Amino acid sequence: MSRPEYQAPPEIYYGDAEAKKYTQNTRNQQIQADMTYRALELLNLPPDEPAFLLDIGCGSGLSGEILEEEGYIWAGVDIAPSMLEVALERDIDGDLFLQDIGQGFGFRPGSFDGAISISVLQWLLNAETSHPTSSPPHRLTRFFTTLHSALRNPSRAVFQFYPTSDDQIQLITSIAQKAGFGGGIVVDYPNSKKARKVFLCLFVGGGGTQQQMPKGVEGEDDEQVRFERRREKEKKRDVSGKRKNMKDKDWILKKKELYRQRGKEGVPRDSKFTGRKRKPIF
Repeated sequence: MSRPEYQAPPEIYYGDAEAKKYTQNTRNQQIQADMTYRALELLNLPPDEPAFLLDIGCGSGLSGEILEEEGYIWAGVDIAPSMLEVALERDIDGDLFLQDIGQGFGFRPGSFDGAISISVLQWLLNAETSHPTSSPPHRLTRFFTTLHSALRNPSRAVFQFYPTSDDQIQLITSIAQKAGFGGGIVVDYPNSKKARKVFLCLFVGGGGTQQQMPKGVEGEDDEQVRFERRREKEKKRDVSGKRKNMKDKDWILKKKELYRQRGKEGVPRDSKFTGRKRKPIF
């Protein structure tokens, strides 16, 4: 049997116009937002604490905007230059890297508090060339091994993806486990052809309740669940639209420390005025 030819993600062929059109499509925005919120739920980060996250296949930054709104610092990697150009034009507040994830990452060990990926992982199942080291198993091995190293202990990585068979799921999970990850597959709406979503939820180290395997969402129709999820999020927001208690002094100090650890320049010094609320002038 001949080896399948490499098929790059469609986004890699996008020109600037196509990338902008994709980003501005309200349907794409809604789908990306829904899956990003669900990925964050599965990531199960401590509430109201800053964290440094990796967005794998960040594209033009649609998921990154959600991460920023939720109070997280993030960096993104993508293989499509045109999508990253759009992200830069949109002034996305995240560090962006042009990279083929099948070649692995070069981040220092323990850099990230977690990782998410939306609709990307399945592209690693294509052969890049006929050379054995470009086969899907080799690309997946490089990807998961270097990702495991880049995540702190304990932490999680959550991937929403579109497998075409159980064999693909088995290949991905087995290679992830060989790289040192725990965890497995979570399926939302397993009985619905339209709403069914597959997530790979991986654990790095740890134990206890933080690393218990989450359960998928049951049901046929996800519209009501989506509505309930948004309503719960609204309960956590005050009248200004910001999350409650998100920007108190402790939170600001932790975020500034994360910036310093990343080597970001121009981080304001800590002082007794940090996090102090201004009194109204009237």
